[in-house]
Amino acid sequence: MSDPRLEIQMLHDRVMVAPVQGEGERRSSGGIVIPATAQPAKRLVWGEVFGTGQHVRSVAVGDRVLYAQDDHFEVDVTGRTYVVLRERDLHAVASETSESSSSGTGLYL
Repeated sequence: MSDPRLEIQMLHDRVMVAPVQGEGERRSSGGIVIPATAQPAKRLVWGEVFGTGQHVRSVAVGDRVLYAQDDHFEVDVTGRTYVVLRERDLHAVASETSESSSSGTGLYL
């Protein structure tokens, strides 16, 4: 989860995200192993929100978000790499439980 000792104030519509680890080797639906070094075109990745600016409306600290690998800046803070991007560059927010109905997909697109 988020580190409450991290004292960074994000500005405006900026979001600071920690990329989710484990995006290494994966397997296709046909069983073919795809190495971590393979560069698929326009792949989206998951991350956890660690900070938001005062004008961010749709996400909060602790949310899991989907974003493009190309549309961000990286920064190292206390030995960990974070991604800084605008809220509008987020593609989805994942939800652990659906609050409105039990038939939800778990994603807000």
